[in-house]
Amino acid sequence: MLWIEFIVCAGLIIWVATLLSKYGDVLADKTGLGRAWVGAILIAGVTSLPELASGISAVTWLNQPNLAAGAVLGSCLFNLALIAMMDLVYQPGRILAKAHDGHILSSGLGILLLGMVAVGVLVGAQYSGVGIPGFSLLSLLVLIIYAIGGRLISTVEQARQTEVLDQEAQAGDYAHISTRKAWLVFIFSAIAVVGLGIWLSFIGDRIAATTGLSASFVGSLFLATSTSLPEIASSLAAIRIGAIDMAIANVLGSNLFNIAILSVYDMVDGRANFWASLTNANGLTAVMAMMMTGVVIVSLMVRMSPKRPTRISWDGFTLIVMYLGSIVMLYILG
Repeated sequence: MLWIEFIVCAGLIIWVATLLSKYGDVLADKTGLGRAWVGAILIAGVTSLPELASGISAVTWLNQPNLAAGAVLGSCLFNLALIAMMDLVYQPGRILAKAHDGHILSSGLGILLLGMVAVGVLVGAQYSGVGIPGFSLLSLLVLIIYAIGGRLISTVEQARQTEVLDQEAQAGDYAHISTRKAWLVFIFSAIAVVGLGIWLSFIGDRIAATTGLSASFVGSLFLATSTSLPEIASSLAAIRIGAIDMAIANVLGSNLFNIAILSVYDMVDGRANFWASLTNANGLTAVMAMMMTGVVIVSLMVRMSPKRPTRISWDGFTLIVMYLGSIVMLYILG
């Protein structure tokens, strides 16, 4: 029964994310905001709310910081493994060989922020009280670097990304949908994403209790996979229409946002001990995500595609092996 509840919740997240994308496109058409702004800012922000909502509820209501951190860091792992899935969908050749090398910037920022997370796990107990009461110095630094990095990415690639998003947007016939209905459905979908994220955190906590698995493992595997479902749907859809850069940017940008979410968890925890409470399993997840991001950087710099394209390239195969290896190691630690 618990697993059926988990499947139902995950299915609802996919359905709600589909509604969100459709009526976000309607709003772009009706309000004149533009598909680029709505797609890159409004929809992308809302589809990241499952991680934020489930984590906040896990930290504040369930007192399970490792469940929250495991879901976020596991989502980073899963997003990187998603590149391998996209590599399978995109044939022939390597998908990262076709992506713009500007993604190296966001990859590098991801490694920097993940490294800070690993430091937090290692020294959090000694420095958890350093900073603003209820909010550690490390969390403040993560948010500052995230903000600077976001501005850097915007400055370097704003023109290119805007052009890509505009070219990839598919015009729809929305004459029969009113602006009022579009706003109502969009807001309803956003609220539903938050509610489903909270429900998901309770399911994850019960799975951890009934199976005897650690909260870090459950968060890294089950919650991370489910809360990444909107990213899966949007990325694979982007690949199918040839929007390679949009799909890769969605994965790497989502990871940056996920790491910044950890600082929000520290804030809502209110006890200045969020980093100190994280286990070595979360540190391992952060390090493995750094290594997988390193593979992405190497692949982006090696532009050659194989002469005889295979169903999966060396980088995709490596990412899958590293992801599965991470799950096995987390299971052993748990």
